[in-house]
Amino acid sequence: MEISGKTVLVTGGAGFIGSHLVDSLLRLGGDVTVFDNFDDFYSGKEQNIEGHVEHPRFHLVRGTILDYQALSKAMEGSELVFHLAAQPGIRYCLTNPTKASDVNVTGTLNVLLACKNLGVEKLVYASSSSLYGNVTRVPIQEAAPLNPTSIYGATKLAAEKYCLAYYQTYGLPVTCLRYFSVYGPRGRPDQVLYSMAQRAAAGSAPVVYGDGKQSRDFTFVSDIISGTVLAAFRDDSVGQVFNLGFGAEFSISEAAERINEYFRNRQDPIHKPAYGGDFSRTLCDNQKARHQLGWSPKVSFTAGLDQFLDWFSKTRTQAPGQERPPA
Repeated sequence: MEISGKTVLVTGGAGFIGSHLVDSLLRLGGDVTVFDNFDDFYSGKEQNIEGHVEHPRFHLVRGTILDYQALSKAMEGSELVFHLAAQPGIRYCLTNPTKASDVNVTGTLNVLLACKNLGVEKLVYASSSSLYGNVTRVPIQEAAPLNPTSIYGATKLAAEKYCLAYYQTYGLPVTCLRYFSVYGPRGRPDQVLYSMAQRAAAGSAPVVYGDGKQSRDFTFVSDIISGTVLAAFRDDSVGQVFNLGFGAEFSISEAAERINEYFRNRQDPIHKPAYGGDFSRTLCDNQKARHQLGWSPKVSFTAGLDQFLDWFSKTRTQAPGQERPPA
């Protein structure tokens, strides 16, 4: 499937990952509609897309995926749908489980139903590595057991299962992508790298939950976007699940140390109790995406962290987590 000339809907298109995807889709010649409710989970998302407002192939619809009628109307005429709208935040979902389920599960069902009823050519769903929970073997393959340990992970698993069921039952062309620890410019303030950078830049001690030995396969946002677009291109990706992760792991303590070094901050991290549902490590086996999608992540954690911190340093006086995209 080509993007150029296609009518595309991106749910959650004003968010961190969604706005980067919109940038890419417009560059590739798509006619792009962003459907976003600008939830107050974090503020300033308008700045993520304000550079596109005058673009002739950009359209913005404010609405929630919980409103089927509004969603369906916005989706009319769309040939390709990227579903990125979600309630993120593992710790937030612990204290707001009903909202997490409403948005991530019921909202996804609305997207699936609208895609089916409107004859969308393909749906790409942004899933999560949180589905795996505490793993016993790494690197993590797509066939690994799915045992989420968090409310967030459980809702994303339910949504992914619904996506695959719609493919099996109704033949809806859908591809599911399990993102691993995405970071980069426009990142959300609740994300671990952002929150540590915010404290280190102010000369305060970064906060580390748990002993800091837990590791993550941090994946730069531009690599996530390239994999997401490739999944849309490939017709043979339909009905399948792909891991999108760089394929290397770094401990939270190591990330805190690198962030402190960048800001020349001498305050050692403060350790707080690990939150419920946390997991010890993630390391992505990305061979399936490499072989079937032709995907190859480019940005190492060292290089990507520097890019993120450079952006953070230049923009931290603006609204949290924001950057103005190119027109």
